[in-house]
Amino acid sequence: MSNLKIFINLIRLNKPIGIMLLFWPCSWGLAYAYSIEQNLNQFLYYLLLFFLGSLLMRSAGCIVNDIVDKDIDKKVLRTKNRPLASDLISVKLAITYVVILCTLAFFILIQFNVLTIILGFVSMILAFSYPFMKRITYWPQLFLGLTFNWGIVMAWTAMTNDISVEIITFYAAAIFWTLGYDTIYGIQDIVDDEIIGIKSTSIKFKENIKLFVGVCYFLSSALIIYLFYDRLGLNNFTILVTIFIISLIYQIIKFKKNNPKKCLQAFRVNNFSGFLLFFGMFLIN
Repeated sequence: MSNLKIFINLIRLNKPIGIMLLFWPCSWGLAYAYSIEQNLNQFLYYLLLFFLGSLLMRSAGCIVNDIVDKDIDKKVLRTKNRPLASDLISVKLAITYVVILCTLAFFILIQFNVLTIILGFVSMILAFSYPFMKRITYWPQLFLGLTFNWGIVMAWTAMTNDISVEIITFYAAAIFWTLGYDTIYGIQDIVDDEIIGIKSTSIKFKENIKLFVGVCYFLSSALIIYLFYDRLGLNNFTILVTIFIISLIYQIIKFKKNNPKKCLQAFRVNNFSGFLLFFGMFLIN
């Protein structure tokens, strides 16, 4: 039971919001494609596959991140008790877990068409590069946005076997969403990160952080409205998109730069935000 608890902490299964934030963009891409393809059985089957893929790849990504950041995590209050940072598990065993998780994810990936499989391998490159970004740029949150929302494109290609301008626009909207919410999340570590020398948008824009997050959320909302302008009206989709935007505004009001607890609470709202947009898009059909 002790080893199981360590493994659960290692892959953050006790903090499932990360899984969902990786999964919601996949669900958006599937719902968008379903509104065109109208294949319910395929949509539901792929929804399950992408959820399992999100679970496996987020778990593998967490382990890789902890291996790369082991020495840094020891110096940060929020992360010093992670299994690798506190030496509860060896790096060798952690790497073994990564291999197992990626192998399982590969078996899910090969259920899709060739284009989606290729995009899946690209996503692995992005995922395993991300932990190094905060060492070289103040924009690791942007790189996370590129990585975490790649599932939108993969989900679309899984259903349609092509890439369109529309799905790239949706991908851009999701990137700004992630850039906003991960900046809020990063506020929790500003003090420790500045001492260690780690970079983030939370540090870069700390003097105008609400303005920066507001701009990110505005751009995300504007791109979504632009993309689905012809579907807006007196319908459930419009209501849910409106609530989605309100949830983003609520986060901006909610988080406080000097209050990590408020930042975490605001960040967690995004799980609800992601569901709202998915459910709204599904109702288009």
